[in-house]
Amino acid sequence: MTSSITLVAGREKSLLRRHPWVFSRAVDRVQGQPNAGDTVDILSHKGQWLGRGFYSPQSQIRARVWTFDRNEHIDEAFFLRRLERAKAGREDLIHEQGLTGYRLCAAESDGLPGVTIDVYANVVVCQLLSTGAERWRKAIVAALTSLYPGACIYERSDVAVRKKEGLKERKGLLAGTLPTEPVVIEENNGVRILIDVETGHKTGFYLDQRDNRRIAGRYCQGKRVLNCFSYTGTFGVYALKGGASEVVNADVSESALALAKQNAELNQLDLSRARFEQADVFKLLREYREQGESFDVIVLDPPKFAESKAQLNGACRGYKDINMLAFQLLNPGGVLLTFSCSGLMTSDLFQKIVADAALDAGRDAQILERLNQAADHPIGTAYPEGHYLKGLVVRAW
Repeated sequence: MTSSITLVAGREKSLLRRHPWVFSRAVDRVQGQPNAGDTVDILSHKGQWLGRGFYSPQSQIRARVWTFDRNEHIDEAFFLRRLERAKAGREDLIHEQGLTGYRLCAAESDGLPGVTIDVYANVVVCQLLSTGAERWRKAIVAALTSLYPGACIYERSDVAVRKKEGLKERKGLLAGTLPTEPVVIEENNGVRILIDVETGHKTGFYLDQRDNRRIAGRYCQGKRVLNCFSYTGTFGVYALKGGASEVVNADVSESALALAKQNAELNQLDLSRARFEQADVFKLLREYREQGESFDVIVLDPPKFAESKAQLNGACRGYKDINMLAFQLLNPGGVLLTFSCSGLMTSDLFQKIVADAALDAGRDAQILERLNQAADHPIGTAYPEGHYLKGLVVRAW
């Protein structure tokens, strides 16, 4: 018999709007003895059935909803249906953009809380970050094996957030054989990118910036470009393809910059127009300012600065600092493409930070475009937290 949790009176409103989270303070009582990841029915204080999810006894998010359909059971077939739906929803995009790398499953936004799955050619990489995902690991792998016959399925659950669920970090092969040669994907109809599946950031790459890389390239004809936090240099690849006169890729990681150079070579680009600077970007921007350096286009794509609400104020200071430095380095009429991938950072707050940074730099600035995550990273209408990537294209005078 399925266990259940009953909510505190009045705490059912978010569930009625199909938001998939139940916080610990919203739980009045638990019926049965569910273990971590076990399926539970979620009931209102009056006994109304609201959803069916999984139990996370150590997390502040005490339950997450698998389904709002009372007739839908959580079994192996459920995960195959969910992933079939996710794949079908991306087919048009895959064909339109010639993608061999894309996000198959965007966790809550695809109805699978804590399940992130990226496809890189014939390698499927999973992040299983919730107790429910951990509980149904075999079913998820079986579904992926069915959808991608012969593919390598690799796990990258080496993420600290698992600790909040009482889980240890994990990584390794789940099915198939990991290729010995580098994994190469294509995006935007022919741009080729090397993927470090085993040790790269996240699941190996930032698929969510695909559209923004293409947009960035439009601003680079004949321009001197600084690509900050460049990782494997893909904004730099698009800048070179867009006709940049010079591209400086700056990152603290030597191995990432080595891949950045390989990505430029893979796309047969002119390496005489590219530089690869291993440096702390915050320090490098200050050094450039002191040296009187200037650029026509600057890309700021930093790592997540805020993992929790307690870190948000510090993150705001960090974003303001790097944006102010970037404005100080831009030539008149120059363009800044600036991003935040912190889910806690709202679009309005990010815009205010960038505006304050321009003010402190003594620059007039105009927002030309607002940028978001690519369409294979959808945002569930009942799950606004799914909108994590925000970007602005800003011209400075």
